[in-house]
Amino acid sequence: MKLILAEKPSVAKNIADALNIKTKKDGYYEGDNYVITWAFGHLVELYDAKDYDSNMARWKMEKFPFIPTDFKYKVKSNPRKRDVSDPGAKKQLRIIHGLMKRNDVDLIISACDYDREGQLIGDSIIYRAKPKKQVARLLLNEWTPQEVLHGLNSLRPNEEMTPLRNAGISRQWADWVIGINLTSVATLKYQKGKGKVLNIGRVLLPTLKIIYDRDQEIADFVPEDYFKLTATFETKDKQTYEGTYVEDSKEKFKQKQTLEPIQAAVQQKTATIMEKQVVKKKEYPPFLFNLSNLQGYITNKYKGWTSAKVLKVAQSLYEKKYITYPRTASTALEESLVGKTKKVLKTLAEDVPYCDDIQFRKSKRIFNNSKVESHSAIIPTYLKPRRLTSDEEIVYTAIKNRFIMQFMPLAVYEETKIITKVDGVKGIFASKGRVQLIEGWKKVEKIQTKETLLPVIEKGDLVEVIDSTVTSHVTKPPKHHTEKTLLRVMETCGKNVKEADSEETMEHVLAGFSIGTPATRAETIKKLKDVGYITTKQKNLVCTELGKKLVDTFPVKDLFNLQFTGRLEKALSDIQHGNLSKKEFLQFIFSFTTKSVETVKHDKEVTIHEVSRKKQYTKQVIGTCPQCGKNVIEGSKGFGCSNWKNGCKFVIWKNDKYLRTMKKRVTKTMVKELLQHQKAYVKGLTSKKGKKFNAYLRYEKNKDNDYYSWKMEFEK
Repeated sequence: MKLILAEKPSVAKNIADALNIKTKKDGYYEGDNYVITWAFGHLVELYDAKDYDSNMARWKMEKFPFIPTDFKYKVKSNPRKRDVSDPGAKKQLRIIHGLMKRNDVDLIISACDYDREGQLIGDSIIYRAKPKKQVARLLLNEWTPQEVLHGLNSLRPNEEMTPLRNAGISRQWADWVIGINLTSVATLKYQKGKGKVLNIGRVLLPTLKIIYDRDQEIADFVPEDYFKLTATFETKDKQTYEGTYVEDSKEKFKQKQTLEPIQAAVQQKTATIMEKQVVKKKEYPPFLFNLSNLQGYITNKYKGWTSAKVLKVAQSLYEKKYITYPRTASTALEESLVGKTKKVLKTLAEDVPYCDDIQFRKSKRIFNNSKVESHSAIIPTYLKPRRLTSDEEIVYTAIKNRFIMQFMPLAVYEETKIITKVDGVKGIFASKGRVQLIEGWKKVEKIQTKETLLPVIEKGDLVEVIDSTVTSHVTKPPKHHTEKTLLRVMETCGKNVKEADSEETMEHVLAGFSIGTPATRAETIKKLKDVGYITTKQKNLVCTELGKKLVDTFPVKDLFNLQFTGRLEKALSDIQHGNLSKKEFLQFIFSFTTKSVETVKHDKEVTIHEVSRKKQYTKQVIGTCPQCGKNVIEGSKGFGCSNWKNGCKFVIWKNDKYLRTMKKRVTKTMVKELLQHQKAYVKGLTSKKGKKFNAYLRYEKNKDNDYYSWKMEFEK
């Protein structure tokens, strides 16, 4: 009998389905040859500081730095009560370890996600029980039945995953040590009042600095006026086109006076076509999605989406077997996937109107081992979704379309450049035209290309200047970061590249230089919002006052440095590939943390954040309770009797269900009127058919119990 440990219940169900196992017991499935159990993500977590030393329960500056000599794990804490273990995690851990000890189980298989975090989750659960049985590893990129069965026939010894586990442990310990120590001393040093903390993190601060720097660029930007001269030309057959004046490779001029004499000189003049270039250009489709690109595409295209939401929906599609592993940095597929990809394409091509244009091809843009790190790009599986939520539909369609685009014809357009020269004028007039010849892959998402048509003219032709204008313009500041642009900077570690998918950038990313990982970037952006360092204005991300003060004041500048953080992420990548020891990396982290704590301790006294004390809320008396005669007061959720502790049941909920059916909410004015006159006149109620009406409402005690119900009366 083989025991399989999955990362989540939904994945365990996928494995059970693939093995045709139907029997479900408390915490596991059981068949003839396999027992399948599951975690709920992390079931164990690192000790808190106070678990090592009870004196650490209260933060005092002299107690830091605090670095354990031996890192220990405990059952995951209850999120609502941190001092006790989560009962669900505790129970499931007991079930898993009980199954591991069964006499008929001779092999334990870790089937957690194939990444640092997945390896850490599986190993922390399995090795906690110190098993004497062999442990194997199931490595999959998707949970379709075919892949599960294939993977179970291609198991690898879990010992081979030691470098991956070491990278996961190194990341976890490093973030704990930096976070616990610097969050504590920063809060003690720079904050007045209790209740909040100043969160300091290895990935949090450089991400904040990216947004801060862009905000500063915008604030420091000084707009400048510039001018352009445009002339309208007419051909001999009365067709017109425009050209922009260019002199010494410059088309923007700071002084209007520079262009005015040129404008006067070209009026009503004859000009000559000095040059005409017509070039056919091919347009390749954008590369397959990795997680960052998918998040950027969706958050940019659809209102209200965040990177965290995209990841959550993609994870759901992955667990439902409709897409491959989403937390990937790769934009290409492994070359071994050619046959499988061909099958997926054939399945998906059946339903699209442009199916005749789709043709499978083995291209280096699509299949390239050198461009794959652990997991291939995100693509659909061969399983067609039967039913998707509207959010799942958006993400799945984007992934499916991007996949199909790779196998459509290239888009082809014709670009025309015309140089027009007016005698007696130093510069030339440049014109550009563009015509889409072959739509190709753009058919998939009906991408419209803006066409600029130029008349049919040839080199040497004469044309007339029939009009000219000098237009004024103002230079524009850089744009605020959006989640799309921020993810790009995090992914490339701030490497400034013009080409969105350049070879150089991808090599940089795959070598491990980045801020965070595909799996954690969305979480980092969300945390920056949650702790109050950044906020959103429409799609833009901007620093709050607290975020600005933190960047300006916090003295450990390395933590804001993209290259420093990128090197740490590169080190973790090197550990994962066996090129750096865990011990060497952690020694650096511990030394860095110790020095950073001392830097904060000896920094100047300054307040970054002051926690405001909550104002005492005076409960307003609305009227007299019709049941017991005590005061009715307003609470956060309703208007209730102040005598409720002694059993008075009178309350009118603000979000009352009865009124909600008529698209109304309870108001203070309405309650006052009810208590004073036993009825209230309410305007703008909505009937089931959507018609507006007015009525008197009463709130009367039921005859058979102590509760109240609404009664409606109409004007006589």
